[in-house]
Amino acid sequence: MPSAARQAFTKVSKLPSLAIIDDYLSTSKPHFAHIPSTRLQITTFKDTINPINEAETACLVDRLKPFEAISTIRERTAFPGSLLRSLPNLKLLLATGTQFEMFDLAAARELGITVVAAPGLGRTDGVTGIASQPNIKKGGAHPTTQHTWALLMALARNVAADDAALKTGSGWQSDLAMSLTGKTLGIIGLGRLGAAVARIGHLAWGMNVVCWSENLTQEKADRTAAEAGLPSGIFRVVSKEELFRGADVISLHYVLSARSRHIIGIKELEQMKSSAILVNTSRGPLIDQAALLETLEQGAIRGAALDVFEIEPLPLYSPWRRANYWGQGGRSRLITTPHMGYVDEGLMNAWYAETAENVDRWLGGKDILHRIA
Repeated sequence: MPSAARQAFTKVSKLPSLAIIDDYLSTSKPHFAHIPSTRLQITTFKDTINPINEAETACLVDRLKPFEAISTIRERTAFPGSLLRSLPNLKLLLATGTQFEMFDLAAARELGITVVAAPGLGRTDGVTGIASQPNIKKGGAHPTTQHTWALLMALARNVAADDAALKTGSGWQSDLAMSLTGKTLGIIGLGRLGAAVARIGHLAWGMNVVCWSENLTQEKADRTAAEAGLPSGIFRVVSKEELFRGADVISLHYVLSARSRHIIGIKELEQMKSSAILVNTSRGPLIDQAALLETLEQGAIRGAALDVFEIEPLPLYSPWRRANYWGQGGRSRLITTPHMGYVDEGLMNAWYAETAENVDRWLGGKDILHRIA
């Protein structure tokens, strides 16, 4: 190879490289448009590889192995120690949000991989983010709070079924709607988002709020109510069994861990009223999927609304994808959305703005913001 060509090749090959993974909607593109290709090689992947077996794990490693920096969206791809150790070139892992249960931060520190968050505050140069909105500390402005109520209302008011009936010409009104006024709302996990959902139910429809989590006390619930601008006793702490037996609506807002996996199983589902509905905008594995599927197949509860699943994106062969099936033949109603709880234009763009700023800092040798490992 001629000397000039060799020098050009060497210069190109030494360019830092960034993989932007799991960007389903190409939201990242405008945020990185200012970085010239002569400064950084950027490759964007819109699909997700789920390492559910050895072959898929190998595909994921092959995809990510060349890159020095990786930008990922929350838990769309997990980064356990085994994966991090298979990526010898990785120096910077950029993640969105503030919870990193699926990232092995200890392994990252051991391997010298810098891990940084994008909390959604906006760039330090003035781009605003989700946290600049009013009520964010109470969770009221968070997209997941809105999506929870969108699913809950759509299920209670038969929105999806009636919409399908009108568009297919198969009918007019599908069923009587479920009134929420004065009903009992059960909250599993009274954190920021759970409290925001409970607050809306109480103030909007006078719902009675009962709540449970492993270590929740009435004192903690009263303190949470006060932070939400509500009097003590509004969030009533009950046993797990009492919540499932008495609630008309149950909404999950629990952190996924080894202890909370399948925290709702066949026992809890059998305790629910036949008229009750279940909403999960938190994490799919909190519910035993097989048990829930059987419950809905039997029409044992009014219905469920799911935004999260055991495997995401939801495989084409998944029984949750059955069309013109739920709500018929004695089966429960079902509404599904593709993990849209946090996929809000404001939050997603704030995340990518922060991520791009950290990439700029990394390329310029400046201090990285929001470092967690």
